[in-house]
Amino acid sequence: MRKFSIIIPTLNEATDLSDFLLALQPLRKHCEIIIADAGSTDDTHKISIGLVDQFIISARGRALQMNAGAKQVSAEILIFLHADTYLPAQALQSIQQGIDRGAQWGRFDIHLTGKSPLLKMVAQMMNLRSRLSGIATGDQAIFITSKVFESVGGFPEIALMEDIELSKRLKYISPPYCIKSKVKSSARRWAIFGVWRTIILMWRLRLLYFFGVSPEKLARLYRQEKCFKP
Repeated sequence: MRKFSIIIPTLNEATDLSDFLLALQPLRKHCEIIIADAGSTDDTHKISIGLVDQFIISARGRALQMNAGAKQVSAEILIFLHADTYLPAQALQSIQQGIDRGAQWGRFDIHLTGKSPLLKMVAQMMNLRSRLSGIATGDQAIFITSKVFESVGGFPEIALMEDIELSKRLKYISPPYCIKSKVKSSARRWAIFGVWRTIILMWRLRLLYFFGVSPEKLARLYRQEKCFKP
């Protein structure tokens, strides 16, 4: 049995998936790779063949997909990774070091790749906010022991903010172990929508969530804003 499982939710990620999965291959001696796909209509499955240990089909929704993937594992430590996010060198060793020190869950700092000079500031603010609040976001590569993941019932199966809600539940068990080594996450969605518009949208959604707006309503608002062309 391998000690780590990387669970990747996907939906039509074929464009950059090959490079992403190839970067993970050196880890497979100690880590299984599981894709939980939401019914991609592109070549996501074809590209994944031979590069992952399991490829499963799940109902659509990031929380649903990650929970479905987690049900397939037998590893001690789960790593939830977005398909546009690259782990740093020695990532597994850094996680193991945290677990050996008593950590039960945690996340990495993040670096956003892209041309806009604003992205560095955005990433710095994300890391600082996460460190101060104890809340991790999905693009920071959340990791967690399988026992603790099961004890909290996995990701809340809500339409949006599942990472924030999971972090809130985990904080009652222990603070996150924050790894300063940075994952590199693509800023493609920021570039398409616009950096400032994305900042404003995400803060607006978080504020509405804080005041009790349902994740379903937030998801509709998110889709509406993303489809709007200025």
